[in-house]
Amino acid sequence: MVWWLIITPNKKIKVLKSKFITLVLIVIIIHNANIVSAQNINFEKKWWKESVFYQIYMPSYADSNGDGYGDFKGITSKLDYLEQLGVKGIWLTPFLTSPKIDNGYDIANYYEVDPTYGTKADFDIFLQKAHQKGIKVIMDMVLNHTSTDCKWFQESRKSFDNPYRDYYIWKETPNNWESFFGGTAWEKDTLTNQYYYHKFDKKMADLNWSNPNVVAEVQKVLRYWLDSGVDGFRLDVINFLTTDGITSDNPILEGQQQHSNDIDQKGVKNAMRMIKSTVSEYDNRFIVGEIGSDKIEVLKQYQSPDLLDVVFNFNFGSIQKFSSQRIFEELESMEKNMSNYPTLFFGSHDMPRMMDRLADGNPNKALALAALMLIAKGVPFIYYGEEIGMHNIIAKNPQEMVDIQGKTHYELALAKGKNPTEALWEGNKHNRDKSRSPMQWNGNAFAGFSTEKTWIKINSDYRQTNVQELSNKENSILNRYRQLIALRNNEKVLQYGKYNRLEHKNEQILFTRSFQGEKITVIINFGSTKKTNLPKGAKILMGNTRLKTNDFIIYKNQN
Repeated sequence: MVWWLIITPNKKIKVLKSKFITLVLIVIIIHNANIVSAQNINFEKKWWKESVFYQIYMPSYADSNGDGYGDFKGITSKLDYLEQLGVKGIWLTPFLTSPKIDNGYDIANYYEVDPTYGTKADFDIFLQKAHQKGIKVIMDMVLNHTSTDCKWFQESRKSFDNPYRDYYIWKETPNNWESFFGGTAWEKDTLTNQYYYHKFDKKMADLNWSNPNVVAEVQKVLRYWLDSGVDGFRLDVINFLTTDGITSDNPILEGQQQHSNDIDQKGVKNAMRMIKSTVSEYDNRFIVGEIGSDKIEVLKQYQSPDLLDVVFNFNFGSIQKFSSQRIFEELESMEKNMSNYPTLFFGSHDMPRMMDRLADGNPNKALALAALMLIAKGVPFIYYGEEIGMHNIIAKNPQEMVDIQGKTHYELALAKGKNPTEALWEGNKHNRDKSRSPMQWNGNAFAGFSTEKTWIKINSDYRQTNVQELSNKENSILNRYRQLIALRNNEKVLQYGKYNRLEHKNEQILFTRSFQGEKITVIINFGSTKKTNLPKGAKILMGNTRLKTNDFIIYKNQN
């Protein structure tokens, strides 16, 4: 092109210069477009990557009939609130028929809604109205074990030759495996004088995943709820499945049993592949797995296109004590190790509330952590009540303790000779009731959760910490949550953007995410007050440049 321009007669040079410049500009535009395209070559649109999820602990959210337990009619009445909050996904903890030894994680009938929570018709109405508001719903599914009240187990225990016998794991002589709730994992049944295996409570018997009939039953259950319209599943302790039978004793290290042989068995991945292929028979469904580990090396091996869409990143979410360095290191580790999006959360029904565990009771610090959770790369999960800054409850006596895990450790402590005060401390250490108190809707009796009573005690701060009170305060933690979620919902870069920058310095976590030519930068300050100098042309989306302790700023970089 250039050589042709040089030998052209002078009178044509002006015109040709103009054409040449135009052509160069076109080449530059195409080149830049290709760069953007290349940057987003791995972009795959998924509704769950665009969603902020909200975990509802079924007994504790909203009681419509005064029996003290949350239910589907109560949750349905709060869908407007959830829509205004901005969440696009709901995770429901178990709501199927159960004696509730472990608050529904002990299922007796996989095809029936527990009467405590209403009827299948109530569930269908809830699901329909949630979908009308653009909110997807995933349900908790427990496939490791069933309640001993389950028909399968009741048949299984009757005789050695019962067709359901091998749905569970029976042995003449137990090995040394221990329950995760404490004590032995084996219980002798009087009908056949054999022991059955239970990783958790003795009334929660483990399924035998080496039996093809069990696999077929699971597929039927999954299809039933997918046909009912659920958008996916949260799979409880899914790496705990007993797929390879009872193997060697677990080793003991410094007096503590190491769960080396009873979890992460070789056949677990094949079981996951079966689950994934069954769910994939339906369009646009989602699976998140609870993997019983906080080690990234364990977590990452179960996240792949043929296994689980995402896993709960307990390496990040279950950090016991606040450390901005540790939080950053886990963000960095997830970016290096996870093949797909990580999950971002700081609370659940199995751990103390974020407000007390990490934020030291400081709403500003809790909000800064929320900003990290909602704006960083990953799929965020809010635990109900976090958006209003709910605190832990603590059992003051054994009678206030509801959780089976807490109760078990209290009894084990007494059995070991500890006095009642020491045993209560031990029970509370393991007690998961801390984060399960009723949602605080207003300052009325029973916090607006119920009109009559509650299944577990309400936190005494409910008159100040409640939805109604905080909704009326412009800069309350609740309204700031709404702003953060709205920002994420409106900015594709906060849903699909990769990290261009991820740093930690001077107690600040900084990151920039980019997508399709746009960039957004976040600075979260957990240190002393600092002044931030923005790049030229930057537009502040939230916060300001003078960052006090626990402040943050979010700004869009100039293209």
